Amino acid sequence: MSDFSIIIAFIAGLVSFLSPCVLPIIPGFLAYLAGSSLESAQSNRRGIFLASLFFVLGFSAVFSVLGVLLNTVLEAVAYDAQIWLARIGGGIIILFGLYLVGLIKIPFLEKEFRPSVTTQFKSKYLTSFVFGAAFAAGWTPCVGAVLGGILGLAATAPGSAFGLLFSYSLGLGLPFLIVGLFASQATGFINKYAGWFKYISIVFGVLLIIIGILAFTQQLSRVANFEILNRILIK
Repeated sequence: MSDFSIIIAFIAGLVSFLSPCVLPIIPGFLAYLAGSSLESAQSNRRGIFLASLFFVLGFSAVFSVLGVLLNTVLEAVAYDAQIWLARIGGGIIILFGLYLVGLIKIPFLEKEFRPSVTTQFKSKYLTSFVFGAAFAAGWTPCVGAVLGGILGLAATAPGSAFGLLFSYSLGLGLPFLIVGLFASQATGFINKYAGWFKYISIVFGVLLIIIGILAFTQQLSRVANFEILNRILIK
């Protein structure tokens, strides 16, 4: 697995966090999990940060298990099957890239995510962990295109699924922790720049299309090793 794929997965995590239909509700949701409110976020910064931490651990655990399972399956397939997996994965990446750019519509990805807390455990941190796991297991369709692109990328590189999903979790989790530390300030920032977040998805969609084409044509490893760039410079 190349550093290039790891970086792409990390960026995908950031893009998922910045999804326009998820990001605006995150500060209030984390504050609620911490048994607080945005108005008192400054005085309860530690509680909100810990709620954020356990929320991140919850979805990271799910993604890690998924990565291990995919790793086991993908490493066991024959070489000929790996070639077809690369083509199928490339096609999936292109499909989700076209969706993010806005060139096609996928109905089940048009829904917005609205987390609701209907069950509270005695420990608010256990509640945060459980809802983090639920957040991953029932992943919001709104950012499913980004996650689907990473799963497609995993299919093109057998044995790399765990590393890709771990990197994705890291890219998704770090902003959660930052928002947990600065929940009240984050709300103002999000409201101010909310209109720009959709453009981030479009740019990443274009990147996914390029990666998907390279994966489908078996050229992704050359880009990852900068072989194509070297040829251009030599010429």
